[in-house]
Amino acid sequence: MTVTKEEVRVRGAELAEKIKEFIHEGNVCRIIVKNAHGHTVLEIPVTVGVVAFIAAPAVTAVGALAALAAEWSIDVERDEPGDEIA
Repeated sequence: MTVTKEEVRVRGAELAEKIKEFIHEGNVCRIIVKNAHGHTVLEIPVTVGVVAFIAAPAVTAVGALAALAAEWSIDVERDEPGDEIA
């Protein structure tokens, strides 16, 4: 497996919706929310089997964070199938 990284910038209320989208994707393994200064505010490990358990409290926390600042950065780490030889 290869891990790829993606950065998405969002504003205010878009933060919670974007986090929900990423949590429901099958290949996301970690979501990191950073403020406008690049400081990590929230890190969410997303693994198979705990998605429902983590999703509700994480989205609630993200909703509260969205009210605190206008700009956010979301770093997403994804597991991508690679050309590995066993």
